[in-house]
Amino acid sequence: MPRGTRKSELLASSLITSMNHTFARLMDIWDELGLLEEKRMMRMEEVKHCVERLLSRMINEEMAMKDRIERSILNSKKELEILSHELSLEEYKLDEGMTVLQMEKDLRVKLELLRIEKNERLEELRKLQEEDQDLCSELFVTPYYIPTGCMPSREQLEELKEHIKLQTEEKKQRMLIFSNLRSEIRHVLEEMGREPQSDLEQDAICGNEEDFTLTTENIKALKLLKEHLELKKESLLFTLNEIKEKVQVLWNRLQVPKEEQDTYLHTPKCPISTAIKQWENELLRLEELKKSNLKEVILRIREELKVYWDKCFYSTEQRNVFAPYYDDDFTEELLSQHDEEVVRMKRQYEKCKEMLDAVNKWESSWEQFVILEKKASDPNRFSNRGGSLLKEEKERMKLQKLLSKLEEELKTRIEAWEAEQGSPFLLKGHRFMDYVASQWENLKLQKEKEKQERTHKKEDSIAFKTPVKRPAGSCTQGTPSNKTRKLNGTTSIMSRTTVSAKTPLPTIKTPSKTKETPVRTPLHDSNKQTSMSSSQPGTYSEFKEAISRKSNKDVVFNSTVNENL
Repeated sequence: MPRGTRKSELLASSLITSMNHTFARLMDIWDELGLLEEKRMMRMEEVKHCVERLLSRMINEEMAMKDRIERSILNSKKELEILSHELSLEEYKLDEGMTVLQMEKDLRVKLELLRIEKNERLEELRKLQEEDQDLCSELFVTPYYIPTGCMPSREQLEELKEHIKLQTEEKKQRMLIFSNLRSEIRHVLEEMGREPQSDLEQDAICGNEEDFTLTTENIKALKLLKEHLELKKESLLFTLNEIKEKVQVLWNRLQVPKEEQDTYLHTPKCPISTAIKQWENELLRLEELKKSNLKEVILRIREELKVYWDKCFYSTEQRNVFAPYYDDDFTEELLSQHDEEVVRMKRQYEKCKEMLDAVNKWESSWEQFVILEKKASDPNRFSNRGGSLLKEEKERMKLQKLLSKLEEELKTRIEAWEAEQGSPFLLKGHRFMDYVASQWENLKLQKEKEKQERTHKKEDSIAFKTPVKRPAGSCTQGTPSNKTRKLNGTTSIMSRTTVSAKTPLPTIKTPSKTKETPVRTPLHDSNKQTSMSSSQPGTYSEFKEAISRKSNKDVVFNSTVNENL
């Protein structure tokens, strides 16, 4: 496709035309002057040289410009390649068909943009690194690493920003933890009534929050300090409670008036150390008062000791082991021995409190069961037809099941306790199951004894009521019948009474219907079978098995029970 005529070419054509007119004008001037040909040639040569020099200079200048532009393009390409690599960008590619000037301009613009981006990145990196360095210095952590003199990529800058964000959050969390620990430590010290002593306490309490270095080691040190102070506080509270308990014991033993006790119990709240001093002074005062009232104090301690012995079900032999209890020489040493024994019994009671409570429950249930068993053996119980027999029988059976359940539970718990403590659990000097077996055996023997006593009383009553012969002449004549009719009902009754007095009394025999038939239960069957057996159960387990066998059989109850069942 032919290229159109350029304006520069038209301008060149006009320039040539202009130069032709110029040369023609020169020729006319020379003609008018009448210059010789030689002169004219010399002048024309001068004009030629002048024009050639001008055009040559212009051509040289344009060629120099072209070379400069081409060198600029090469330099720009090299710099663009370097910047693209530093900035982690793709290599810039020129469009095809571009002229030298277009290439130079395009490369120059692109190079300027990359230079601006490089400077912006470096400035942003500088600011971010300063911020990161400050945070990491406060937190004592390693800053985000970017090699010195290296141009950061966009990804590295984003990672650095994320790192700064995380460190900022970490600083906030540590500052919050530090503030909480600081307030808690200050509160504990105030409760203890103690001033900060160590450097860490001084920094944590008295220093400025901004000056505290929020390192993980310092945070851990504050946590340990808090735990240490809390342990000291608990120790002081334990000491204070011990002193209060001692004072309370002495108040009770010395019978200190209630009003005087209230002055200490209702004192205004104060630091623990101050409270310890106050209660220590009261304890010293009571100790002095105790020395002057040794006998009364020891006697009250003995009463307290007896209470703990009863709670722990101590037998007489176990109580006799503590010989100072029976010593009448009231001295400081005797008082100290009683104090130690009370403390020992308190500890033993606290150690066995749960099982002792369960034993108390068994004891109370056992007492109710024994009462119902005695009622069940009472012949006069059949005179009550109000339904109490059925209620008592149900209650007795319920208690019997409860006792069995409690015994099994206590047996398991006591065995575990003995294995853990390495010592036997004694109840009135015996192992619990042996004690329970003896109680059941004593109840069985008591029932047998009462049964024998009732049998003897019945035989004695029958022997006492056997009639003898009437003495002669004891009979009287009866009242005439007509008189009897006049006296109506009263006379008739008296007549019958008189006649019955004359009639010989037959021998009294106990009717089978009035024979005493006590209520039978599985426990009674077990007792009856046990009394008929030639050998007694050797252990409590055999005794319980015998009760279980009898309780599974049919049991004959009295008529009241059968009607309701």
